[in-house]
Amino acid sequence: MVKLLRLDERLIHGQIAIKWSRNLGVNRILVLNDEAAKNDLIKKSLLMAAPQTLKVAITSMDEGIDMLNDPRGESLSILVLVKTPKDVLEILQRVEGIKKVNIGNYGRVASRIGMDPRKTYRNNLYLYDSEASVLKQILETGVECVYQTTPEDNPESINKII
Repeated sequence: MVKLLRLDERLIHGQIAIKWSRNLGVNRILVLNDEAAKNDLIKKSLLMAAPQTLKVAITSMDEGIDMLNDPRGESLSILVLVKTPKDVLEILQRVEGIKKVNIGNYGRVASRIGMDPRKTYRNNLYLYDSEASVLKQILETGVECVYQTTPEDNPESINKII
């Protein structure tokens, strides 16, 4: 079962390894990212940042979605990490049963579109209009969607931010 679907362009890092995984009580981390799945150096870096106590899988979007739709995963407690708003939307469209989306860190180091800067929505949330539009589509799915960088922060509804 997916405990949380999180958008965080850094994927696995200290906050994920120490704070989020413990706070959620997960036993698996699943990273869905085509680039990371194909690049051994990125994979090794992410695995080094992951807690040794958890099983971690770094897969392509399609392979990860297949894993999330496998009924054997119901007994697991999974933190799913993705890198872009489009990834979140794709998962919500292709996987049933996800109850909560967490928008953590996005837009500071993400690929640029043209020369215009992203708009600042929060300290760790920067979006182009097209990306904000994707977040609105995520809201339309009816799944709870909050901005929260660490478990200690108060969650804010994305609906109030965008």
